[in-house]
Amino acid sequence: MNDGIALTEAIYYILLSLYTPQHGYGIMQRAEALSKGRIRLAAGTLYGALNNLCEKGWIVQLPVESGSRKKEYKLTEKGLQVLKNELKRLQQMVLEGEEVLREEM
Repeated sequence: MNDGIALTEAIYYILLSLYTPQHGYGIMQRAEALSKGRIRLAAGTLYGALNNLCEKGWIVQLPVESGSRKKEYKLTEKGLQVLKNELKRLQQMVLEGEEVLREEM
């Protein structure tokens, strides 16, 4: 799904934030909370990423309610698989690092 390509930390947390549907500001808040403050997404960065993720089919924009300006997004099955693949990749990296550095830890 992600063709063995590592996700950036920002994309990882955007996808993770969209495990439940969110609007843009909610994504920014959730990503910052999940990352313990490491990720602070600017609006321009976020909306560029959201457009890219929609084009890839990893997320979809939900229908906008009448009279609302809030755009909500949700993770697709494809996006969920990409997220799971990335989590497995990261877990493998941690295991390999621990093996090498076991004596140091």
